[in-house]
Amino acid sequence: MSSLRVSYQTIEFGDTDIHLRTLRDKQEFLDAEGIAEKLGISSAQWSLFGVVWPSSEVLAHLMSDFLIKDKRILEIGCGIGLTSLMLNQRDADITATDYHPEVEGFLKHNAALNEDTEIPFVRTGWADELTELGKFDLIIGSDLLYEDEHADLLSQFINQHAKAGCEVIIVDPGRGRHARFSKMMVKLGFTHSQSQPAETNYLENKFRGQIIRYDR
Repeated sequence: MSSLRVSYQTIEFGDTDIHLRTLRDKQEFLDAEGIAEKLGISSAQWSLFGVVWPSSEVLAHLMSDFLIKDKRILEIGCGIGLTSLMLNQRDADITATDYHPEVEGFLKHNAALNEDTEIPFVRTGWADELTELGKFDLIIGSDLLYEDEHADLLSQFINQHAKAGCEVIIVDPGRGRHARFSKMMVKLGFTHSQSQPAETNYLENKFRGQIIRYDR
């Protein structure tokens, strides 16, 4: 791990600070045992989990004052885990998932960095037919729809883990694939709406994406 360069940053949410160890930049790569390669994660994709993306900041800010009482929450594709760490600070019942083999280690380190309890984590892919995650009241994620096939895989994965009455919130940066995903979700019994975040002054650049909500 000595050749993997990292950086530290603090992201503010009102009076709450979330401290993060991330990759130094998107050029970092370390897969000495070929674990990620065996999972189909290329060298070009390897580092994407380890930096903070604008969509994840939008989701974390949304969750910073979201009503979470008595809700079991699942974050899909958590990456560096900013939103899960925020919810963990709020004592939420949060479980995080991601496909990347390095995510769990970073998540554990960052939970400790924030002097917080360890966040339940399951490494799983959306194509996995069965998991032991169970069902959730609220399912969240950010910047998930990278490829055309993701719309079908993600909608089925969400349906597998959504309670009969469930809310789903996806922050999408505008990669042009959410329309197909929304059609899939409607077929699964969800209604949907979308809006722009009310405030994004915390971002360096204008956010052109949407907050997409699904309810059933």
